[in-house]
Amino acid sequence: MQAEACFEAYLRQSNNFELLAANLQIHSAKETLGELDYIVRNLKTEKIVHIELACKFYLYDENAGALKEQKWIGPNRKDSLFDKLEKVKLKQFPLLYTAETIEKLTTIGIEMPSSQELCLKAFLFLPKKIAAEIFSKNIKDCIVGHYIKPTDLEEDEAALYAIPTKKEWLLPIETLTNWYKFSDIKQLIDEQLKMNKSPLIYKKTPHKIERFFVIWW
Repeated sequence: MQAEACFEAYLRQSNNFELLAANLQIHSAKETLGELDYIVRNLKTEKIVHIELACKFYLYDENAGALKEQKWIGPNRKDSLFDKLEKVKLKQFPLLYTAETIEKLTTIGIEMPSSQELCLKAFLFLPKKIAAEIFSKNIKDCIVGHYIKPTDLEEDEAALYAIPTKKEWLLPIETLTNWYKFSDIKQLIDEQLKMNKSPLIYKKTPHKIERFFVIWW
């Protein structure tokens, strides 16, 4: 929801797009069929475009599947890039062409989009043994940190640590106010791991800030 609000604000002030609809819910007689994230007019081409937005945090596990999209998984292994792309292809994009959507667009006076696009904003994390250089530029541009096992977590007396909640994952690191010494953050990490949750950790030293997940699996 945070990412959607930011993207909507971008579209509203953009000189390239006119926002025609945001979070447009589509209903049948009995249920909600889904939602179209954004419908915009490209002011350069005059084309109407349906845009789906996704904001994801993925970790690279080379053993997670045969396809490269299957190797990017959620921190708790509950989803993957492959799953997301399949959902867009099989559910979110086809929703545009249902009778209910066509009727809804007609009712509110919006022309049927001539194309569909996925805007995928990703925060990617690698195991330390894998170098970012092996990936294409669009992947490298999204790599923001690494992930480790609990046994790889080493004490650094010169460092302070933060453990942001999921709602804080998109905030600039400098806005976080709760920083801990290693002994305190270790206890908070252990509590998360016991619940099969992989916490996101920030490590701050006088010279740099690192961002990493500690995985339970």
